[in-house]
Amino acid sequence: MTVPGKRTEELNDRERGILRHIVHNYILTAIPVGSRYISKRIEAQLSPATIRNVMADLEDEGFLSHPHTSAGRVPTDLGYRYYVDYLMEVEQLTEAEKQAIQDQLDKTPDPTELLRETSRLLGKISKQLSVVSSPHFSSGTFEKIELIPITSSRLLVVISIRSGLVRTIMLEVGLDVRREVLDRVGSLLNERLSGLTLQQIRESFPERVRDVQDEQTGLVRLFIDSVDEMFTDVHDEKVHIAGTQNIIEQPEFVDPKNFRSVIELIENQDMIVHLLEKHEGSDKNFVITIGSENDESRAQDYSVVTATYNIEGITGRVGLIGPKRMNYSKLVPLVDHVAKTIARMLAP
Repeated sequence: MTVPGKRTEELNDRERGILRHIVHNYILTAIPVGSRYISKRIEAQLSPATIRNVMADLEDEGFLSHPHTSAGRVPTDLGYRYYVDYLMEVEQLTEAEKQAIQDQLDKTPDPTELLRETSRLLGKISKQLSVVSSPHFSSGTFEKIELIPITSSRLLVVISIRSGLVRTIMLEVGLDVRREVLDRVGSLLNERLSGLTLQQIRESFPERVRDVQDEQTGLVRLFIDSVDEMFTDVHDEKVHIAGTQNIIEQPEFVDPKNFRSVIELIENQDMIVHLLEKHEGSDKNFVITIGSENDESRAQDYSVVTATYNIEGITGRVGLIGPKRMNYSKLVPLVDHVAKTIARMLAP
C-alpha cells in the first residue's frame, strides 16, 4: 500500500529521521513525543526549535497529530503507514526463538489442537489478540471417506483430505444399515470422488452417483441431501482466538471506553474473521492494515497483521489484532514465521 500523502522521495532525511523516532518511541511508551526528547536522541545536531518546525510540517502533512493535553506528537494512521512501508527495520526472530516455538508446537500433533495451541502461543509471545483460522476445506483434495455406524439410526461420516486434515459429520439414517452395505457405498464413493476438491464434489455430487441403485437403504439419497453439510467448510471453531488477557493490559485500555471497545471486538467472531481474511489471496508474505484501512468502523482503532499458511492449496490465516501502536518490526516476522511453521507441520 502506498502512502496517499507525500511520496517517499518527498520526505527528506531530516523528516524521515524525526518521524521514525516519534513512531518508534510512541510504540514503546504510548506517551506523546516532544521535541526535547527527539533532540537528545537524533544523530543530527538539531535544536528543539528546528525539530518543532519539522514536527509541525509533518503534522500539516497528516503524518502526526497533536493531542490537546500534551505538547508532544503521536503518529496518525498515515504516519504508521509511512513507517511500516518505508522506515521500519524488521527484527528477525533468533534461532533460539524459532526453536522455542517449534518445541512448544511439537507437543501438539493433532491438527485442530495445533491451531488452537498456535493461537495461544502467539498471543502469549506477542501480547496482542491472536487469531488462527481453520483451513478452508473446500479447496482441499479429497482422500477418502469412512462410514462408521454409531447406533442403529446414527452414522458418523469421516472425510479425510490429502493435507492430513479430517472433518466428521453425524448423520441420522432412517433404518439400520448393515456394515457390508456401508463398506460397499464407502468404496464406491472413494472411487468416484478421488482427486477432486471438496468444492468440486459439492457442485457435482448428484451427477456422480446418479446411476447408483440404492432404493433399499436410501443411503446415497441421504448423502445427496446432505452434500452441503458434508463437503463445505466447517463453521464451528472457524477461528481460534487467544491473548485476551494480554491485549487488555495494554495502556490504551485503561480508558473504560476503549476497554469496552476491545471486549466487543473480541466477542464479535464474524468481524474478526472478516478482518483476518480481508486480504486472502494476496501474494504478499504478510499484510498489515492500520486503523482507518480496516473496513469495519469498530476496528478502526486497531491494526491487523496477517499471514497465510498454505497446505497443498488449502489455506488458512494467522493474525494479530492490537493497538495501532503495536511493535510492527517484531510482530510482522513473528506472524510470518508462525504461518510458515503451521504449513510445514500440517503438510502430509
